[in-house]
Amino acid sequence: MNIIAEITGNIASGLGVLGAAIGVGLTGFKAAEAVGRNPGASGKILVQSILGMALAEGLGVLALFLA
Repeated sequence: MNIIAEITGNIASGLGVLGAAIGVGLTGFKAAEAVGRNPGASGKILVQSILGMALAEGLGVLALFLA
C-alpha cells in the first residue's frame, strides 16, 4: 500500500513541475514576441517576464516538495 502513495506523489510532483516548465516556456516565448513587436518596451517586458517566470518556478518548487 505504501508504494501506491509513493507513485501518486511522484506523479503529482511531476505534473506540477511540468506545469511550471510549460508556464516558463510560454512566458519566455511571449516576452520574445512582445520585444519583437515593440523593441522600445524591452525593459518593462523583461521585468514583467522575469516576475512571471519566478512565480511559475515557485509554484513548481511547491508542487515538487508538497505533493
